[in-house]
Amino acid sequence: MHFIYEEGGEIKGASTIGAFVAGADHYAAQTQFGKRIKLKAREVWHQWSNQDLDKAILEAQELAAQIDMDFLWECAPEAEFKFDQVAKDYFGEGVQSAQIIALAIALQSAPIYFRRKGRGQFLRAPEDQLQAALASVERKRKEAQLQKEWEEQMLEGHLPDMIAQVTQQLLWSPDKNGIAYKALSNVSQQLGINSAQLLLQLGAIHSPLEIHQGKFLKEFFPKGPQFSSDAFLSEAAWQKIVKDLPLATAKAFSIDDAATTEIDDAFSVTLLPDGKYQIGVHIAVPGLAIAPGDPLDQVAQKRMSTVYFPCGKITMLPPSVIEIFSLNEHTARPTISLYVTTFADGTIDTSIAPTTVLEKTLIADNLRLGDIEPLVNEVSIEDPTRTDIVYRQELAVLWLAAKQLHAQRQMVRVEHGQREERLGPPEPGSLPRDFHFEIQTSNKQVLTAETLLRSPIQDQDWIPVIASRQRGSVIDSIVAEWMIFSNQTWGSILAEHELPAIYRAQQGWGAQRTRMQTTPCRHEGLGVENYAWCTSPLRRYADLVNQWQLIAYVQKGVMAKLAAPFVPKDTKIMGLCAEFDATYTSYNAYQQIAEKYWSLRWLEVQGLPWSGYVRVQKEGMVRVEPIPLRLFVPELQNAPRGARVEVEILEIDLLLLTASVRVIQILETQSTSFETEIEEVPNPVVELIVEPAPGESNDSTHP
Repeated sequence: MHFIYEEGGEIKGASTIGAFVAGADHYAAQTQFGKRIKLKAREVWHQWSNQDLDKAILEAQELAAQIDMDFLWECAPEAEFKFDQVAKDYFGEGVQSAQIIALAIALQSAPIYFRRKGRGQFLRAPEDQLQAALASVERKRKEAQLQKEWEEQMLEGHLPDMIAQVTQQLLWSPDKNGIAYKALSNVSQQLGINSAQLLLQLGAIHSPLEIHQGKFLKEFFPKGPQFSSDAFLSEAAWQKIVKDLPLATAKAFSIDDAATTEIDDAFSVTLLPDGKYQIGVHIAVPGLAIAPGDPLDQVAQKRMSTVYFPCGKITMLPPSVIEIFSLNEHTARPTISLYVTTFADGTIDTSIAPTTVLEKTLIADNLRLGDIEPLVNEVSIEDPTRTDIVYRQELAVLWLAAKQLHAQRQMVRVEHGQREERLGPPEPGSLPRDFHFEIQTSNKQVLTAETLLRSPIQDQDWIPVIASRQRGSVIDSIVAEWMIFSNQTWGSILAEHELPAIYRAQQGWGAQRTRMQTTPCRHEGLGVENYAWCTSPLRRYADLVNQWQLIAYVQKGVMAKLAAPFVPKDTKIMGLCAEFDATYTSYNAYQQIAEKYWSLRWLEVQGLPWSGYVRVQKEGMVRVEPIPLRLFVPELQNAPRGARVEVEILEIDLLLLTASVRVIQILETQSTSFETEIEEVPNPVVELIVEPAPGESNDSTHP
């Protein structure tokens, strides 16, 4: 005797082993595939003996494929029925076992038409649901056909129009159930490349930079880098807020790169009657107009920092607002000012405590690095005949004090077991660490940030120009030392008065050696205590938060703890600190990606293969000497740090940001010290920002 039964949703056949006993509860049987089973009688759908099992099953499968399901649905009763009840209506008189088996197979495999209600029991689907399901099946059939056509086109190197229209969605927020994604994924797998590479090959994306930049913008600026219309402050409203501020007696000047628009700090030097000097550090004070929770604060808090990338930036605050706060020349701008008194030799007079005041400061000039830095060195700054150096006397006073400040920090570093760092230019043979990027068109026109942020990016003919700027100049040291001093002084004031703040800490070792935190802490690399970023309120949200706390200190004194926006043990400032740290790190990571992209493009412009020199840093990581490009070279994993190596760069992958490097020869290890640690945070490439490697003495400060 032969049977059919259901297992795992499929109709299967079996034959009894030995004698067939009618009415038995179960049967010893062997399936059509040769497996022995114990088949319960209640699981049997149909039994027959007049035809071979294999032949009946094979014939039934052929018949099932030919069954007209629409007609079968018409033949079926509206009530629940047993599968073999419709055999006569469908096949007519003289129904054979193969036909009954075919019906079982057809009904079991057609859930659109018939619902399963038990062993061999079915109920036909309501007509409206059937039509909807049939429409869905037809749609899926057409989609599958269209997907196949797209795959064939892409394999032939052609970009389907529909794929081109949804390229951005496929890259950043794909519908993984959509046929466009499935087609792209299938072809990528067949070709052994990722989807982004395929879209590049097909011309859907015009440049790898479009992918790097698009990913960053999608995450942090999903609606674009532009500002909303309600993010503004009128000049009249600003003047009303600060109208009662006193006017400082000293005239100030700033020192910035030519491209700087957020001028948030300036210096003043005043000769006192007793021969001492009063030095003022004047910082823009947007914290007087921007209040926690207001629309401008929401904008700044969402962005957390200005984003820097080669040849451009995305500012934390709207340009129109920056223009109101910025310390532009020939204006009297509100500032929070730190005043200290120094002796003629630059030593700070510790008998007179530094004072912090809110005032209006006349900004006489905005000095630009490109104009003044080439003129100033340790000799020229002391030469009274050098009338070509504007503010020479003031700069000389600032320089003398900067040397004293640097010496004090080195004493602290040595006390804590670190090496002393000398002031001035790096030792001969050290690698440059500050760079200025320009992206030019083929006719030497410098591109703007707006062009770089525009999609699609057509950068095939753009030319990167990378110029190095060595650290340690007199101007560089003046700015760095006074910003470090100001941040440390204000951080200590906040700590002393128990005002919560966001501190920049560097202590211990490991991944979190340098971090942001809300408790006072030592910055070992700088050799200072209580280092809090306060001097960049137009560029960094942490500085704006700290400025609010400083304003409370200036206005309320010892009562500041009760009046400050953030009070002791305030969890909100802890959250802002963590969010700022994460966002600032991500921004810097993108800056590194963008700089690496344009550094690789620079090599392409030089011509491949490119021959030159690299310095070994550690574990196979090398730095290309003339540009800020780090590459991994496996052959150099055991090479000594500082070794100079002649290499040849053969190929470049701008999407993966990698290069194929051939080692030509390893030269002698450099005897002079040089940067061996990968920088914790890269330098903004447009504006002067002094940013160190993790173990070095400078931290993120700027003029």
